[in-house]
Amino acid sequence: MKVLAIETSSFVASCAVCEDEKVLAKFNVSTGLFHSETLMVLVDELFKISKIKLEEINAVAVSVGPGSFTGLRIGVAAAKGIAMGLNLPCVGVETLKGLCYNLIFFNGTVFSCMDARNNFIYFAEFKILNGVITKTIEDCFIKIEELKEILKEKTGKVFLVGDFPIKVFEEIKSYYENLSLAPQALRLPDAASIGFLAMEKLKLNESLEKDVVPKYVKLSQPEEKSIIKNNKKEEGK
Repeated sequence: MKVLAIETSSFVASCAVCEDEKVLAKFNVSTGLFHSETLMVLVDELFKISKIKLEEINAVAVSVGPGSFTGLRIGVAAAKGIAMGLNLPCVGVETLKGLCYNLIFFNGTVFSCMDARNNFIYFAEFKILNGVITKTIEDCFIKIEELKEILKEKTGKVFLVGDFPIKVFEEIKSYYENLSLAPQALRLPDAASIGFLAMEKLKLNESLEKDVVPKYVKLSQPEEKSIIKNNKKEEGK
């Protein structure tokens, strides 16, 4: 089974083709350019350089969030468009679980974190045991300060993975001496992890989404402003 995977939840644009337990080809680009400028170019070059044919692909996988609102929309739209054009299944994979998969070799607790700005993060907690991932705290939108309280309840080794500033890690590490930051090469969202998790869903014949959509755990700024504006109107009546 060959899966084309797309990951655009952060500042990194990533695409990969995975087959069984192998990564056949992968591009990760972090140049500061918009994903709308780079993603389809990367996908096109991926197939050209690897000599893999589109007809060989069995499914398309995409990271669905949480993460960058614009990035997720671009990635999901691209994945659905490719899947529809090739008449293939499109598989949505949670971004924070994809991050956790980067550390699939590890046994213990993993904190998956995505920067949500203004001292907030997207967060989920997982346990990994012999290659099996179990989610122990659902995806949520929390203040960085809340991580300190969660750490106080932990025992054993904890790995932190995600686009997390090192200075923040240094700040919270004092609350838990067994907290470690994942290596740089494994710290950011990666399309290959999304591809492998998608294959697991397909092999287990899990019911797949009829319509893959971005997963948000908070409102976008325009939505928040719209609600505030409407509330003020209601109060003024």
